[in-house]
Formats: sequence, C-alpha cells, structure tokens
Amino acid sequence: MSAVCALAVAGTGLTGCSSEDPDAGTNGVGKLAPEKIQSRTRSAAAAVDTVRLSGSVVAGGTSYRLDMRLKSAGGTGSVTADGVTFHLLRVDDQLFLKADAAFWNHDDGSGKSGTASDEAAAGKLDGKYVKVPSGDPSYKKFSGFTDKDLLLGDLLTLHGKLGKDGYHERGGVRSVRVTGDGGSGGTLDVSLEGKPYPLRLVRAGDAGTLTFSAWGQDFTLEQPSKDETVDYGKELPES
Repeated sequence: MSAVCALAVAGTGLTGCSSEDPDAGTNGVGKLAPEKIQSRTRSAAAAVDTVRLSGSVVAGGTSYRLDMRLKSAGGTGSVTADGVTFHLLRVDDQLFLKADAAFWNHDDGSGKSGTASDEAAAGKLDGKYVKVPSGDPSYKKFSGFTDKDLLLGDLLTLHGKLGKDGYHERGGVRSVRVTGDGGSGGTLDVSLEGKPYPLRLVRAGDAGTLTFSAWGQDFTLEQPSKDETVDYGKELPES
C-alpha cells in the first residue's frame, strides 16, 4: 500500500484503497486477447501427456458422467449413463469394459429383463473386464472417452465471438475466464499459475460442465490379467 493510501485509510477508517494488479505474479495470459488465451490453453493441453477429466458431457442426446484419467497411450476411469456406471480401460489400441450384471442384462424397454440364458451370460461378465473388439460399434462409441487428444480437441472450443469475463479462482488456482458469445457459446477458465492449462469448461447449450486437473501427473496403464478378463469374441452383447 502506498504512503498516500495508508494516510487515507488512517484518516477515514477504510480498510484499503489500493488496486492490486490482477496479473502480478501470474503467467501473463490474462493480459492477452481472448483468441490468444484460447490458443495458448489448447497448446498447453496438447503438449502435456496426462490429465484428469471429470464432469458431464451430453453427446447424441445422452448425458454421460465422466471421471477419466487420460494419457497419449490410453485412459482409464468410470462413465455413468442412464443411471448405470461402467469402467473403461484402454491401453494403446486395446479397449476393455467392466460392468456389473445389470449393465449386460439390461431392460430392453419392454419392461421385461433378459431371458434366463441372457442372465446367465450377464452373470459370467459381472465384474470382469470384457475386451471390446475393434469392429464392434461399442469400440467407437466408448474409445473416444479414453482418447485425450480427441476429447480435448473437440471440447476446448468455444462458439461465437470470444470475450473475457474477468478473473476467478478454481480450486485455489487463479484463473481468467474466456467466453463464447458472452457465455451462451460456453466458458473456459484458464490457469494464471504455471502453464495456462484449462481448469473448467462449461459447454454451450447446456451440453455439460467439465473440470481438468492433475496435468502432467503420470499414472500407470496396464492391461488386466487373464483371470480378470473375458474375451467375448467378435461382437459384444448389446448393452
């Protein structure tokens, strides 16, 4: 606080009168135009190998709740859709899905569950990793949730004219917020500390909210052991 400000505070009883520089001690991206901030955060996200992504995504009319750890070689974590949670694990090109019997023996919409043979098959899959054949529709549907570059490339884009919505804080980390069309095209909070990593994304059109953390924190990806795995063959049962 300056000497003039200190005298003013002492004479008036005010608690403070200085205006702190919001960019002091930061990585400086808050000073940039919003287009530059978006470009910097996309580059920072692409350059680092690992991240944790959690939150909700609406895709194809379905809302998915994600909690995934991602790296260039694959990813692992949980996905919840329609009240059912399953686990995904991808190591290189090998994708595995683990769920309970209820996931496999689903209600087909008629109000009736599966047949006795369906229930028996679901029981064998209960709690086991099922290797998803690359040609199965489920492979394309679910592998995207484990693909860091694909996910972030699609997600870290705001729509409409870019602007800034001031300085904020996410999880104790100072951030600057970038908006698309004043917020209707989404908002993205970018770290002002260290690398300008994305911290929180609110997608346009109520299409989900995601948080990003653990940037650069490595983790191990290993294929499940044989006794944890069921190889269902060329095509998975419908789920």
